[in-house]
Amino acid sequence: MNKKIYIAGHRGMVGSSIWRALEAKGYANLIGRTSAELDLKNQNAVVDFFQTEKPEVVIDAAARVGGIMANSSFPYQFLMENMQIQNNLIDSAFHSDVQKFIFLGSSCIYPKFAPQPLKEEYLLTAPLEPTNEWYAIAKITGVKACESIRKQYGKDYISLMPTNLYGPYDNFDLNTSHVLPAMIRKFHEAKEKNEAIGVSEPVELWGSGNPMREFLYVEDLADAVVFALENEFHDNLYNVGTGVDLTIRELAQLIQRTVGHTGEILWDVDKPDGTPRKLMDVSKMENAGWKAKVGLEEGIAKTYQWFLEHQGTFKEVKI
Repeated sequence: MNKKIYIAGHRGMVGSSIWRALEAKGYANLIGRTSAELDLKNQNAVVDFFQTEKPEVVIDAAARVGGIMANSSFPYQFLMENMQIQNNLIDSAFHSDVQKFIFLGSSCIYPKFAPQPLKEEYLLTAPLEPTNEWYAIAKITGVKACESIRKQYGKDYISLMPTNLYGPYDNFDLNTSHVLPAMIRKFHEAKEKNEAIGVSEPVELWGSGNPMREFLYVEDLADAVVFALENEFHDNLYNVGTGVDLTIRELAQLIQRTVGHTGEILWDVDKPDGTPRKLMDVSKMENAGWKAKVGLEEGIAKTYQWFLEHQGTFKEVKI
């Protein structure tokens, strides 16, 4: 409980949730740095930080993230900045003799047309989804860096690959957000515009609504990270999810009901759908002893409540 644990990205949705989960369990020696205090893209700064602070455990929840629009608009930044961040953290941790490193990635590391559900062994078996391959390639290099250290030096470096995440402190910026928080904001704002007359404005959404997606409440991921911290895993890569998915159209209808929007949903089929399906096989994690607890309907209700309580600040919340 007194080990010095460094959480990279501790102000973001994922990192802050991990911080709260560890504090709740009594971990008393947590450290974090804002991007203004420590630029994780700066190798020398990261090396100096590790030499000064000497963390015993590192949890890497730092990344440049975003949806299809952000990935398509900034491919170089999504590739290079994510590699810089994770490479600096992994290499500095290795040279500082950090024995436990938990690297967080994404289900987008798996091939676009991989068999469903996605098993860990499908990594690097076929081409990626073009709309987010830059981010995916960066994360794959992080997985392989941790795997190589584990294989060559026997250190407890593991990678957890969560499915699509959502929850408190999500990013609701429509230019950079993922599908679920973007929908919450769109339906809410369309409802608010004509609330006086009781008729919600239509909401336009990207694609056909046919792709299927799996969603994990961020506090469940935080719980999985705590589990990984407190247990020894026998492999290097584990999927983290619910093992249950639904269509984007069904997701939209669920969020629409939660928000109370009564208008029409318009689908812009000229916009890309992304990967047809990304359902995670979570049997390895369940066999290790961990399982998700929060259902999607409950999680969306909690997230919408957080959104309502933080409307004055959510635009500034970035991961």
